[in-house]
Amino acid sequence: MTDSDTGKPLPVPADRGRTSIADGVVEKIAGLAAREVPGVHAMGGGLARTLGAVRDRVPGGSAKSVSRGVKAEVGEFQTALDLDLVVDYGVSIRDVARAVRENVVAEVERMTGLEVVEVNVAVTDVKLPDDEDEGPETRLQ
Repeated sequence: MTDSDTGKPLPVPADRGRTSIADGVVEKIAGLAAREVPGVHAMGGGLARTLGAVRDRVPGGSAKSVSRGVKAEVGEFQTALDLDLVVDYGVSIRDVARAVRENVVAEVERMTGLEVVEVNVAVTDVKLPDDEDEGPETRLQ
């Protein structure tokens, strides 16, 4: 197909236009990918988890935030991620962090086409076997 005015070939339809991906999209993908890794108990620092747990229990409140504990910087072709994790007691933190990096890189690159240049993992807490979770469950009767 050619341009009727210039006679030059038109780009293929897939090359016409630009795709941009919001930071929040990458954060959600990375948050879900990190949570899939065995040994990851929760995401986010203490205050973020506490506020998120309260917000999750408010009737009509927002759905559980899958991007809690994830910060992304997204450029045109690359992205960098910072993740805050709580790990289960007894797991190898080094192995969990490695598995999180591998899964996050694979999923973000597969779904977005962006190159993941770094995934920084900060372990902010350890979930002990006798610790209670974020708070009591809300039960409707």
